[in-house]
Parts: sequence; C-alpha cells; structure tokens
Amino acid sequence: MRRCIVGASAALLAAAGVIAAAPPAGAGCLYGGPYISKCDGPVQPDGTWQRCVAVARWVPSGLSSHLIPERHCGPMGPGQPASDLAFADPPTHIND
Repeated sequence: MRRCIVGASAALLAAAGVIAAAPPAGAGCLYGGPYISKCDGPVQPDGTWQRCVAVARWVPSGLSSHLIPERHCGPMGPGQPASDLAFADPPTHIND
C-alpha cells in the first residue's frame, strides 16, 4: 500500500512538472479591447503568417438579441496588404 502511494505521488509530481514547463496558453494571442481575440499563426519560411481576429457580432433573435463570436483570418507579413485595421495592428508578429 505504501509503495502505491509513493508511486502515485511521484507520477503526480512528474505530471505537474510537465504542465509547469508548457508554454502559456495565450502565446501568440492578444485578448481584450475592441476584439475578443487576435492570434497569429506560426511564421512561414517566406516571412508571412496568418492572423485571426474574433469580434462579437450582434444577432437579433425575436424579441431578444445576443452576441456571437465571428472570426476573420487573413495573411500578414512582408508583401501582404493589410486590408483592415484589425489585421494591421500590431504590424509585427504577436510573439515577437
């Protein structure tokens, strides 16, 4: 019984170490402000990346209404035109 408890404790500590060493969940994302989230994908070999912006959209529903998240994605980086201010700010990769 004692070996089982010691083994379980060691496994729990090992798992906690792996979780503590993981990168933060918000890596590459900005939250708040006028947008729900703004996240950048990995930088490709040509220096470009994909940016996704989520905004709240107002939806009328009978006598009531509600907000739903709406996500827009587009290319960013050298040679890519920023068609919307949501994509242009910041002009650099969020992880940088």
